[in-house]
Amino acid sequence: MGTAIKSAKRSLSRFASNRFLFEELVKRDFEHKYKRTILGMAWSVLSPLLTLLVMKLVFTEFFGRTTPHYTIYLFAGNIIMAYFKEATNNGMTSMISNASVINKINVPKYLFLFSKNVSSLVNFGLTLVVFFVFCIIDHITFRVSFLMLIYPILCLVIMNLGIGMILSALYVFFRDVKYLYSVFLTLLTYVSAIFYTVDRFPESVQRLFLLNPVYVMIKYVRMIVIDGTVPSLRYHALCLLYAALFALTGAFFYKRYNRKFVYYF
Repeated sequence: MGTAIKSAKRSLSRFASNRFLFEELVKRDFEHKYKRTILGMAWSVLSPLLTLLVMKLVFTEFFGRTTPHYTIYLFAGNIIMAYFKEATNNGMTSMISNASVINKINVPKYLFLFSKNVSSLVNFGLTLVVFFVFCIIDHITFRVSFLMLIYPILCLVIMNLGIGMILSALYVFFRDVKYLYSVFLTLLTYVSAIFYTVDRFPESVQRLFLLNPVYVMIKYVRMIVIDGTVPSLRYHALCLLYAALFALTGAFFYKRYNRKFVYYF
C-alpha cells in the first residue's frame, strides 16, 4: 500500500512538472481535429445531433411508441457511447501518433493519453449542454438529483482512461488491435440498449446487460433524468467497480511495458 502511494505521488509530481506540455498537447489536439473545417468546434455538437436525428427517424416507429421521452432516451445513450468511442479510440493511438516526440523528449507517456481524453471530455461537455436543452424542450423537470450525474461521468472518465491505457499499450505491439476494436465497438453499440429498451427481455437477460459497463453508465443517466429515481448503493458500487477495474488494469499495463514501448515505435 505504501509503495502504491509513493508511486502515485511520483506520478503526480511528474505530471505537475510537465503541466505546460500537457496544456499544449490539448490545444494541439483541438487545432488538429478541427483544422480546415468551416464550422470548427460546432461539429462537436452537430455530429451527435445529426446522429440523433437519423436514429429517431429510423427507430421511433419500432421502439419509440411506448417509450417515455424517447428522444431523451436516445440522446442519453448516443452521447455517452460517442464519448466512450472517441476517448478510447483516440487514447489507443495516442502513443504511436506521438512517437517522434516520445523518442526525443523524456516525458511521461501517459500525458499524451490524458490530453486526448481531455479533448474528448470537452466535446462531451458541449453535447451535454445541448442534451439539457433537449430535456427542457421535452418538459423534463430539473431536480437536485441531476447533480448526481457527476458520479457516472466521473466513473466514465476514469474507465475511459483505463481502457485507453490498455489499448494504447496493446496497439504499440499489435497494430491489428485497431481493426479488432472497431468491430468490437460495433457490437458494443448494439448491446448497449441505445435505441431499444431492455424490459422487453426476460429478467435473466436484463441482468446480463449489467456486464456491459457502458450500458451501466447509460442506464444511470436515464434513471436520473427520465425516471427521476436515484440508483441504489449497489448500482453505485457497480459503476465504481468498472472504473477501478479498468483503471488499475491500465496502470498495470503501462507500468509493466513502459520501458519496452520505445523499441516498437
